[in-house]
Amino acid sequence: MTRPTGNKKGERTRAGRKGRSSTARKKMKDPIVITGISGNLGRLITKELHTEHSIIGIDQRPFRNKPKDVVHHQIDVRRRKAEDIFRANSVRALIHLGLVHRISPEQKNYRNFNTLGTIKLLEYCQKYDVRKVVLLSTAQVYGALPENSNFLSEDAPLVAQPGYPEMSALIEWDMYAQSFFWKHPDIETIILRPVHVVGPRVRNAASNYLRLKHPVTLFGFDPMIQLLHEMDLVEAIMLSLEPGRRGVFNIVGPGQVPLSRALEELGREPIPVPHPLAEIMIKRLWKLGLSGFPPGELPNLRYQCVVDGSRAKSVLGFRPRYSLRDTIRSVLG
Repeated sequence: MTRPTGNKKGERTRAGRKGRSSTARKKMKDPIVITGISGNLGRLITKELHTEHSIIGIDQRPFRNKPKDVVHHQIDVRRRKAEDIFRANSVRALIHLGLVHRISPEQKNYRNFNTLGTIKLLEYCQKYDVRKVVLLSTAQVYGALPENSNFLSEDAPLVAQPGYPEMSALIEWDMYAQSFFWKHPDIETIILRPVHVVGPRVRNAASNYLRLKHPVTLFGFDPMIQLLHEMDLVEAIMLSLEPGRRGVFNIVGPGQVPLSRALEELGREPIPVPHPLAEIMIKRLWKLGLSGFPPGELPNLRYQCVVDGSRAKSVLGFRPRYSLRDTIRSVLG
């Protein structure tokens, strides 16, 4: 895939980091804690950060091919050992990626893991004076609904899809994160709500769907969709670490496109199916473990959830570096 050209902001940022004073470089020795570091997104962020920052990762999964200068604790964030990390280090920032966003049919304890894990981490941040917290949510908390207006702002209500308990749990988590943001103005808290993230390393519902040779579409529906390249999300997280930035931000890609055009760009041959039949099919395939597309995602094939990213542009200075075509085609690897 060709790397996009024309926007050199990322290169200027890296050059700026190299030109910092010795005092600033010394401050970077205070570690950044990354939860979910062993996941694909955690690995990408670690790759960007570890040469200039001390990194401590927390993840129950192993971190294969870990950089030698990165410390990885293979533990549950809810355990006492996780607090010991914050007690023993002057943690500069927390990047919390360790959420279960999309579960498999076998996973049952996602609500407890997401909510209690986050509560514990934010308690550690208060107790041990962590000044920056970056929390990764999703724009899907707004819900794909027939009454949705175009370009929903961060102030739009969060609506769970009926029959989608995983998203209900994420909405509860997002609302708790907002509560923490307002209760603790002394901590620079950032909540990022990215649109559908895609890329060669991503294995979420949107990417799994776009990789299908014959994806199911809903007869009579062609919603607008928004996609974000995985490396553009990494850039948004990096910008969130800058001092003085706090708030809730939608993170959007280079534009929106009808679902049919995205599938056409990928050379897919969709199968239009009436909605009631599609619902039965997707539920059955999910239950049997034959599909990576949860039934609760079905409204995204019917209605749109298009969000406004102007706040991230004005406050964080975020602009996607990948074109719409490159973003769509990134699922091809």
